[in-house]
Amino acid sequence: MTEDDFDAVRRARASDPGAIRRALLERKRRPLLVGDNRLFILAADHPARGSLGVREDDMAMADRYDLLARLAEALRNPRVDGFLGTADLVEDLALMGALEDKVVVGSMNRGGLKAAVFEMDDRFTAYDIDTIQSLGLDFAKLLVRINLDDAGSVHTLHTAAEIVTRAAEAKLPIMIEPFMSEWVEGAIKNDLTAEAVIKSVAIASALGASSAYSWLKLPVVPDMERVMKATTLPTLLLGGDPAMASHEIYESWEKALCLPGVHGLVVGRTLLYPPDGDVMGAVERAAQLVHGAR
Repeated sequence: MTEDDFDAVRRARASDPGAIRRALLERKRRPLLVGDNRLFILAADHPARGSLGVREDDMAMADRYDLLARLAEALRNPRVDGFLGTADLVEDLALMGALEDKVVVGSMNRGGLKAAVFEMDDRFTAYDIDTIQSLGLDFAKLLVRINLDDAGSVHTLHTAAEIVTRAAEAKLPIMIEPFMSEWVEGAIKNDLTAEAVIKSVAIASALGASSAYSWLKLPVVPDMERVMKATTLPTLLLGGDPAMASHEIYESWEKALCLPGVHGLVVGRTLLYPPDGDVMGAVERAAQLVHGAR
């Protein structure tokens, strides 16, 4: 990306905000699943929760222009099927023409800010179903963190169920990302044992009056075979901890992608900020795992 590209985005936002809606409505769309029925989606909804860190750099994602450049570069790979983000990033990328022929996933609840006393309160502060539909986005995504020691989790579940019902009524695919979570030394930790993930899958799968359009977005954990036996819903694997060694991450993805019901990857920081700085190399390696070697 060049400074001219960024200047065009700034100019549109300041003097022609209607260009954002036009860019989204006029973009070339594609079916959700094509060819091998797999999806490789880049995610960047972390900043909306105030989560900007990657490995030792707590502000790695703070430079919006650097993040947009990395995303635009990665999205040029034709085997990257789509992008998941909040409205600000979706709109920037649409103005840049980076979402043509891509699946666009609108991230919905980002109110549980990282490290806040209210972090477990995953309120819906971003996209809603009506806007996702009206702008021609292809998929919705919601986070469902369940803390059995926090009575507020029932509000999250109730609201999430209503959203899933509305998505089904709208015939809009919706990606549910569930975790069993708890406070540990003042921070929220997700339980990544197979048993906890299976429990979260059971709860998430039953949300709403219909699961016809529900997908799952799940972490890759030990004994993933047991996890995938817990659901018939189509499942995408989330990216994992960027602090892990790269070869360990890719190996875990490769094994899990072979399991029945797994349809691909949704990955963000791990690929956008690889340790060696080679974004295109990291993206291509993941694309090969999802779609096979060229």
